[in-house]
Amino acid sequence: MAADSVLTVLLPAALFIIMLGMGVSLKPADFRQLIERPGVVLLGSVLQLVALPALGFIVVTLLHLPAVLAAGLMVVTFAPGGATSNMISHLCRADTALSISLTAVSSLLSPLTLPLLTYLVLEHFMGQGVVFELSLISTAAKLFTVTLIPVAIGISLNLRWPHLCQPLQKIVKLLSLLFMLIVVVLITAGNSAGLPLLLPQLAPAVLLLAGSAMLCGYLVPRYLFNLDVKTGLTLAIETGIQNAGTALMVTGAILHNPEMSMAVLLYGILMQIPALLLIIYRNAAPLYLFRPEA
Repeated sequence: MAADSVLTVLLPAALFIIMLGMGVSLKPADFRQLIERPGVVLLGSVLQLVALPALGFIVVTLLHLPAVLAAGLMVVTFAPGGATSNMISHLCRADTALSISLTAVSSLLSPLTLPLLTYLVLEHFMGQGVVFELSLISTAAKLFTVTLIPVAIGISLNLRWPHLCQPLQKIVKLLSLLFMLIVVVLITAGNSAGLPLLLPQLAPAVLLLAGSAMLCGYLVPRYLFNLDVKTGLTLAIETGIQNAGTALMVTGAILHNPEMSMAVLLYGILMQIPALLLIIYRNAAPLYLFRPEA
């Protein structure tokens, strides 16, 4: 079976399992922030769905990325949140409950926003009459199937059999890691010849975008809306950390474009660098650097 055919099957399966794992870890109480702090959730959603794509467009334009790489990097800006951001929020001693609520909101919205924004990006960067086939309805249906449905199943399982979901989470995490490892290997192998050329072009753009996104996500709530440190950190993480698995579903399984997928994959890897620095700073810096509210 060709690598493209394997990715077409493997990527949706991997994303389904990842989202199922997120679902079995959720409880109704995790969504309390939607009611208690609607303004903060709205601000976080705007930063994820509007500010990050705007930053992405500025970065790819300023750095003059080739059209196909610019389009791939833009696609990943349309796929916010995910279990990774929840974990990083926890490690940074941020507001994990808010992070989970924002992930839930983005999971509901992305099957609708991602296909439409991707279509517009392809038209802009690749030109009219682009050879990539992207059916908005079909793509939305596929994303709905591999994101919202497994999350709903996971939440239902956790409500009905909570005692079974704890060991199930470990199994799901292992399967997710295995599937995504295979996906990474296949995408890297598909770009092995052009990888030495792609890396110098993509790495600066990815690091600039991820770093500026986290900085924007922190400064806006802290200094424009006077929100506390934990909220600022959470929104910084939610703005900069993207769901590369969902983006790969579009670029790899639907568009079948290895160069776009490489842009998404590199973002998924390199976005961990500013996140890691933030984790180290939050846990290693002297406590007096942070006010009691932190």
